[in-house]
Amino acid sequence: MLAGFAALAVAELVAAAVRPQSSPIIAVGGASIDATPAALKDWAIRHFGTNDKLVLQLGILTVLAALALVLGALAVRFRRVGAAGVLLFGVIGAAAAVSRPDSTSPTDALPSVVGAVAGALLLYVLVGRLAAPVRSKTAESGSVSEQAAGGLAASEGWDRRGFVLAATSAAAASAVVGAVGRSLNASHGKDAIVSRNRIALPNPGSPAQPVPKKAELRIDGISPFVTPNADFYRVDTALVVPKVDATAWRLRIHGKGVRRPATYSFDDLLHRELIERDITLTCVSNEVGGPYVGNARWIGVRLADLLADCGVKPPSRGGRADQMVSRSVDGMTIGSPVEDVMDGRDAMLALGMNGEPLPFEHGFPVRMVVPGLYGFVSACKWIGDIELTTFDSYDPYWVKRGWARKAPIKTESRIDTPKPFARPKAGTVMVAGVAWAQHRGIDKVEVRIDDGPWQEAHLAAEDTRDTWRQWSLPWQATKGSHTLTVRATDRTGTVQTDKRARTIPDGASGWHSVVVTVE
Repeated sequence: MLAGFAALAVAELVAAAVRPQSSPIIAVGGASIDATPAALKDWAIRHFGTNDKLVLQLGILTVLAALALVLGALAVRFRRVGAAGVLLFGVIGAAAAVSRPDSTSPTDALPSVVGAVAGALLLYVLVGRLAAPVRSKTAESGSVSEQAAGGLAASEGWDRRGFVLAATSAAAASAVVGAVGRSLNASHGKDAIVSRNRIALPNPGSPAQPVPKKAELRIDGISPFVTPNADFYRVDTALVVPKVDATAWRLRIHGKGVRRPATYSFDDLLHRELIERDITLTCVSNEVGGPYVGNARWIGVRLADLLADCGVKPPSRGGRADQMVSRSVDGMTIGSPVEDVMDGRDAMLALGMNGEPLPFEHGFPVRMVVPGLYGFVSACKWIGDIELTTFDSYDPYWVKRGWARKAPIKTESRIDTPKPFARPKAGTVMVAGVAWAQHRGIDKVEVRIDDGPWQEAHLAAEDTRDTWRQWSLPWQATKGSHTLTVRATDRTGTVQTDKRARTIPDGASGWHSVVVTVE
């Protein structure tokens, strides 16, 4: 255990000199995420939410601790074999680090290699101290045991004081090294933080219309119309949030049908006409009634204009590419239909969120926002590259893992209040929530009490068809257990289906219900 702790501490310190993402925990964790079956990954998001990455890292540490105990027990009998086992884990970590999509140098292997060497040496030394002979009364009379067959010295006693001193010193040194490494890694990205703090978003050339006063209902328990940045959901595969310096950031647009390839800086985008729009985003991992949906005011550059400047045409106008592959600085790839991006909707490269530069967790300095498409086919964060290609010639990250190539957001609704298993008092109980059908808009919301008739709910004023709508229904609640169910109808006349579907491959469906007990 001490040797394993030392290996990770040294690796953390070396990673500070290379880059934080080369840490073996991060590298192996990223590789584990990539290798995880889609169903298991979806289960983790459903049960652990935004803590899924923390759970993964704790799981990795638990496995390493168990393996450390096994190697330690092995080393007591076979000293060199135990040390070699530690080195083997260093090789695994190094292989994971250099194979990550965002790895650009063989030096990413150094943290795992150096850490493993330090751990192996410490294990070898500590086991040697554990088995070092001491002179007992019998030994003083000339009887000292020979070295054991496994290569360790065996005697009638062992140097307890020497071992404890060496082990304590190793633990203390490892703790210091690990703390220094963590501190240095945490300080990475200072330039990015400074660059974000210096950004003053200009007034948009095309500002958003004021949110209608009646778009937000004054009901306790209902989701606010605008989701604060701190509360906005985050679902991605990044174990370490990328911190990109906006002054050094570049976006490259190239590929099939791109007649004029181009590279843009952050300042280039700031000096273009900016648009400001209220847009609701939804994650495909959102279960019926789930929390992975939020509404924000975004400011950015029209993506269709950038593509048109590069000579790109949608397939309906003879364009050669039907898929736009966005690449994040951490290697994530997301494929979006070119036709949808260029059909006139407010698809953008967003620079700001709710009046401030994008938070790092939500894609600073630049991310994609496309109304009407689930995030896994549209919402690339920390974007650094756009390649025009075809669906037939390339499968992005999520498609390789069994998700759909195209995924328009389904018509959905959710009951925010009362909460499941609530115990309201008999009388008037306000049932309320949100409904969404981005880029189509919500036309009607209905609520059913138990097996009774559907009752049309009151809809709050609509901001745009790209945002969710709040709704409410006063219910004359009677004592007993009741099931409340909601469904929505979008502007195309499509009624939210009651057919239950999993999130995989293109989003969950079904009616949201809650059970309450009226007292």
